[in-house]
Amino acid sequence: MREHVDSNDIVRLILDALDDGKALDTVVLDVEKISSFTDFMVVSSGRSVRQVKSLIRRVRDTLSERRLRPIGVEGEKTGDWVLLDYGEVVVHIMQPSAREFYQLERLWGELGKPNSRNQ
Repeated sequence: MREHVDSNDIVRLILDALDDGKALDTVVLDVEKISSFTDFMVVSSGRSVRQVKSLIRRVRDTLSERRLRPIGVEGEKTGDWVLLDYGEVVVHIMQPSAREFYQLERLWGELGKPNSRNQ
């Protein structure tokens, strides 16, 4: 059975896992008022495919300790842009080139209010 953890706690656990993995330029977007599918988006970068995959493993391992499993995972094989969907929180971990190209912070930040957490 899934342990109840609110979205703010999920974000905190994700941020801790990303910090431990030396993620770059982590940003939390509060999209609760503008999105019907999630409350928060966490966007972060890894320096390489290897680091992106490592960061994804850290997030999954950290949340699985609380019996939280992703609803969906996209892009894990390529490691250029990986999305983990935890319902209330969606995590995007990207290589810098993909992040610059897609500009999720700009897209969602114009609608929501970004809160930066830089490394």
